[in-house]
Amino acid sequence: MRIGELARKVGVNPKTVRYYEMIGRLPAAERTGAGYRVYGHCDADRVGFIKAAQRLGMRLDEIAEVLALRDANRRPCGYVRGVLHEHVADIDAKIADLQRLRDQLVDLDARADQLGPEPDAAHRSCPLIDHVRRQGQARA
Repeated sequence: MRIGELARKVGVNPKTVRYYEMIGRLPAAERTGAGYRVYGHCDADRVGFIKAAQRLGMRLDEIAEVLALRDANRRPCGYVRGVLHEHVADIDAKIADLQRLRDQLVDLDARADQLGPEPDAAHRSCPLIDHVRRQGQARA
């Protein structure tokens, strides 16, 4: 099958297929006498596998490791689970950061009416931002 057919079959753009080939995630395609790329079902399977791994949040460098294990007839499950555990830890840290930010914003909003503008900043600034700026300067 040609690149357009492969791309449609796996739901990607032909540029994606070329990119995967360029970075070595997909082996170089055979070429027709006219220079058209020709792909097989194993190529479609490989691109589908890459897309599924990306949906799990895996980066292309991590996927390269999985493909190398797979190509060596070794099960990549241990490696994949390790990567997924790292991603879960990253997500948990981001959630905690977002929760802290949310709490700060809710607290700031609750105190908004109590905050007055700095005398020299009247009509030029926002008391909420000025308050946060002063807190940042006090920490520095």
